[in-house]
This record gives sequence, C-alpha cells and structure tokens, in this order.
Amino acid sequence: MAAVVARAHRLVPSRGWTDGGKPLARRIPSTIVTSITAGIVLAGGRSSRMGTAKAALEWHGSTLLRHVTGVVQRAVDGPVFVVRAPGQELPELDREIIVCDDPREGMGPMQGLAVGLRAAAEHAARPDVAFVCSTDLPFLHTAFVRAVLAGFGSDPGAEPEVDAVLPIVRGFRQPLTAGYRTALAPLVEELLGKGQLRPAHLLAECRVRVLDEDALLADRALAAVDPELEAVVNVNEPADYEAARRRPEPEVIVERYGVLATRGGGRGPRVVRAATIGHAADLVGLAFDGHILAAVNGDQIRSDGTLPLQAGDTVAFISADAGG
Repeated sequence: MAAVVARAHRLVPSRGWTDGGKPLARRIPSTIVTSITAGIVLAGGRSSRMGTAKAALEWHGSTLLRHVTGVVQRAVDGPVFVVRAPGQELPELDREIIVCDDPREGMGPMQGLAVGLRAAAEHAARPDVAFVCSTDLPFLHTAFVRAVLAGFGSDPGAEPEVDAVLPIVRGFRQPLTAGYRTALAPLVEELLGKGQLRPAHLLAECRVRVLDEDALLADRALAAVDPELEAVVNVNEPADYEAARRRPEPEVIVERYGVLATRGGGRGPRVVRAATIGHAADLVGLAFDGHILAAVNGDQIRSDGTLPLQAGDTVAFISADAGG
C-alpha cells in the first residue's frame, strides 16, 4: 500500500538529565508511516423489497444513511463519499460528507463503486484505499471498518500488496462491506464498459486478501464489540428493518465535567443506552445545544447531536462557554 513516510519526534525520559530533580525529555527521531483512508457509501439502490428508500429510514432519531455515514466517518481518517442515483433525494447528512451523483441508473453496485472510487482517487487528500459499503447496515461498527482496512497492511509471509480486502462471514462473500484501492477506478470502468456488472467480475481481476471469521475476530477490538460479526447484517425487507429497530440501543458511558457535572442526577459516570450523542445528552438531563460539546472516547469533539454512538463508547460532555 502506498504510504507517506514522515519524520517525527517522540518525547522519552533522559537518564541523568534533570531540572530541579525532575527528568528532562530529549527528542528521539522516529519514523511514522501514515496512509489516508476513505469511505464510500452506496445509497442508490432501488429498495424495491423494502418499498421505500432505505437511506431515509428512521434510525433512533436519525436516519439509516446518517447513521452508516457517521460510523464510517469515525473509522477513517480521510473523506467520506455518498453515491446517489440520478435525481435521488437524500436525508440530511453531516456537512463534511461529499455527495456524488451516479450518471447511469440501473447498473447495480459496480456503477456506484466506479463513481465513488473515481471521486476518491481525484480528491485532494489522495486516499490510497477506501472502505465501501451499502446504506442498509444498521449494525456496522467502526471496529469492523478498521479491521477490514487493516487487511491492506503487510503481514509476515503475506503478499506485500493487495488490491481488495474481502470479508467472508457465515460462508458468504461480503463485497459491499469490503476494502478497495482507489486506483481500481479505471479497471471498474473498463469492466462496466464490457457489461461485467458484478463485484465478482472485479475481484476476479484483483489481488484479493480474504478475511474469514477467524481472521476478522483475531482483531481484539472487533472481537470485543461484535463477536457475532453483525456488522454485515443488512435490512432488505420491512420485517428486517422492524426487527433491527426493536433491538435496544447501544450501551455507552456518559461523563459530565465542569458546570455540567451536577446536572441530571448527580456526579460520576452513568451507563445509558443511546444511539446518538443527542439522545445520550437527553438521558442525563442535558440540552445538547450550542453551549455543550461532546468528546467521544477522549477525542473527536463534536457539536452534532446526530453523530452515531456504538457499544463501548464513552461520551464526555463539557460546556462550550468560557469558564465552563
């Protein structure tokens, strides 16, 4: 995988160097390898079995598309693209999401993949790889996205480079919860021109790293939060959606700091079930408005109440006002 190698410095204790009895730190050069990752969410499916657009389905106070794009945003460090069908209306999304129009309808996910990979390849951030998924994945988790993208890294004894990372869960290939190199855009376009419209046609032309269930669950972070690999479960029919919607929201820990610490039932962390930052705030008696910010798992300061939360998250609310 193409990578940018940057020289950086880290601080380490220096033996024998002191300042008033306290050890000084000296700067030791280290090499950090970074690679930009992107996300592509395909929203242009016809949703014929569902009977209504999946992207706009309600999901715990938000929409299914907002939920899935938010999960992908949290997992990658580059841009996230949504590919929509010609004339398709989308629900409200985070302002950083890049919407791409698919000029050709009825060509299936390969056409959306071509549009998304081309947009990613031409983006100023120049992401090397992208996690690609459909919009109907209510249980997608950031840990799954990261585990798939980690498949592009070099393992001892493995091929040094692959074009695609393909999960196989419960015996089924998962090409719409997979990783692809953005450089594949011309090949996808070429295959479409030949009438080869299935992801299997693309994978047949690629160097593919397969991640079966054992390989996926070797990732400790993923095994801890999604041992059944429900990240790949999609909703195709109303009964699927209704069953998914009835499940309890994820269990998260909420902490409050500063002037917020005594609101909503006393100090200390609280465990609540909430699918968004806004709902978590409501449950501890906070109005998530412009005066409050949220830090998720120690970083990602957010003011968007629709940002999705996941099992294992810790949300810290702080006052955005000076002195709070």
